[in-house]
Amino acid sequence: MSDALVRLQDIHVRFANQAVLEGAELQVGRGEIVTLIGPNGAGKTTLVRTVLGLLKPDRGHVWRKPKLRIGYMPQKLHVDSTLPLSVLRFLRLVPGVDRASAVEALAKVGAEQVIDSPLQGISGGEMQRVLLARALLRGPELLVLDEPVQGVDIAGQAELYRLIGQLRDRFGCGVLMVSHDLHLVMSATDKVVCLNRHVCCSGHPEQVSNDPAFIELFGQDARSMAIYHHRHDHAHDLHGAVLKPHVHDENCKHG
Repeated sequence: MSDALVRLQDIHVRFANQAVLEGAELQVGRGEIVTLIGPNGAGKTTLVRTVLGLLKPDRGHVWRKPKLRIGYMPQKLHVDSTLPLSVLRFLRLVPGVDRASAVEALAKVGAEQVIDSPLQGISGGEMQRVLLARALLRGPELLVLDEPVQGVDIAGQAELYRLIGQLRDRFGCGVLMVSHDLHLVMSATDKVVCLNRHVCCSGHPEQVSNDPAFIELFGQDARSMAIYHHRHDHAHDLHGAVLKPHVHDENCKHG
């Protein structure tokens, strides 16, 4: 893929002589949403840490676009209830961020109203938006989102997934998500990668939800949960590759 942002090939990782990843493969392209799914212990976090450059695999090849800008959204944030930390002060922990840029980032995710609120006092959905705003602060070409709807109710989950899609459409950036929400994620992604130490199956959601490896991992009920309503302005080939890319700014600037 000429628009590839990151490509992992034949990744092997062992911890305490235990195989965590065995020949895992992953690729994320510009303007593409890729969702990583799999059971607990499948190696999803390890693969994400490899993408971020926080972990060097024991074997395999990691390629990133030169000077790739990555925005990372963690699964959750633990803040001591006694710590006097507002949303603004939290965002200003990122070097070079002032009030104006913090407001701008929050506005992109629809959360500018919480800028002066105590971080510990906002709702779960607002917290996820604040974390997403923080990931956007540096104008990333690749967003890496670890369980982005963690702690959010079902209506809020669908809204957050729509927001992520809108951000991709607006900025043309690649998105790598880790998710357990099979009932919603299939309508919010271009490509699904099913991981269980190695890649069991991958492709566009409709294809993966009918794959025997997917059904073996998640059961027949998961197939019915993975209802596929995938509407956007491009098509896929038989392998899930995007044939007609989104129209977006060539420089992928978030300013």
